[in-house]
Amino acid sequence: MSDQEEAQDNLANNIGWFVAGAVVGMTAAILLAPQSGKKTRQLISDKTQQSKEAVTDTGKEVYDRGKEMIDKGRQLVDDAADLFDRGRKLVRGA
Repeated sequence: MSDQEEAQDNLANNIGWFVAGAVVGMTAAILLAPQSGKKTRQLISDKTQQSKEAVTDTGKEVYDRGKEMIDKGRQLVDDAADLFDRGRKLVRGA
């Protein structure tokens, strides 16, 4: 596994643990807060929607960053191939 793939795996793993911790903490705080059942259910519903949106946004950001890294990698490969071709032409021409 390359360093880049390992970094992406670590990022995804860290995001997953962060989200799991946030959900556990939020759930504990809601259940321990002195509110009526109706208010607690509404709060849980609101926080669940906010969490869903946050996860979606984070997923999009990770996807966009990954796409950028792939595009940069492709550009590097294209540049290296171009340099290789130039070098080969120079050697054949000499």
